[in-house]
Amino acid sequence: MFKNITIGQHYPVESKIHNLDPRLKLVVTLLFIISLFLINQFPVYLLVVAFLGLIIKLSKVPVKMVILGLRPILIIILVTFFINLFMTTGEVIWQMGPLDITREGLRQAGFMALRLMLLIMGTSMLTLTTSPILLTDGIESLLNPFKKIGLPAHELAMMMTIALRFIPTLMEETEKIMKAQKARGADFESGNLVRRAKSLVPLLVPLFVSSFRRADDLAMAMEARCYRGGENRTRMRRLTITGTDYVAMAITAVYVAAIIVIRIIG
Repeated sequence: MFKNITIGQHYPVESKIHNLDPRLKLVVTLLFIISLFLINQFPVYLLVVAFLGLIIKLSKVPVKMVILGLRPILIIILVTFFINLFMTTGEVIWQMGPLDITREGLRQAGFMALRLMLLIMGTSMLTLTTSPILLTDGIESLLNPFKKIGLPAHELAMMMTIALRFIPTLMEETEKIMKAQKARGADFESGNLVRRAKSLVPLLVPLFVSSFRRADDLAMAMEARCYRGGENRTRMRRLTITGTDYVAMAITAVYVAAIIVIRIIG
């Protein structure tokens, strides 16, 4: 299950989306997230799916890989769906004991589940199409204006990128620990939900030890290479805006404008 997590992973391939400026991809991702919360009608999601489908098509990232990235958070999606389904008041359309399903609850549950799925798929495209180095440079460049108020732009960008990059690494480590403990007789699958949750507690100690060890190794490697943060740091590749970036800006502007207009009219 853990190997299907796409957030933090990079899919190296030559494509128009991969070659876009990382700063633009960060802004587009932010606008995409905002647009999801502006939608108040189900048909508008077709526009979001079309926009996201265009990005996936141009990125050459397998659609199956993007969809499989939803599997690790399937339980969160289901919990969100059922909470909204049963906790929203309104016109009752089905009743079973103390549980009521309302028309408004069904609509809200569908909205939240669909929004969460598109949110994960859209944000995962950022890391799938951007290498960690370019992602760091993009975040740092966007945060540079805040240096005037004392914000450590480079250090913050580096921490955010390392955190994203370590998500799939830690999930892979968790899967290895689970397989090792299963080989010793541990049972993570039988019993109810509470028992399954308790069975995962023994994973925490070796996972924390492994995480601290990896962090220490990374710190030693950075010190061995005389890493000193963003001070007097040079770059092999300078971030520049190209014609393709302007085309991407125009498409994104049309998409966001259409969402806003539909929101206002609707």
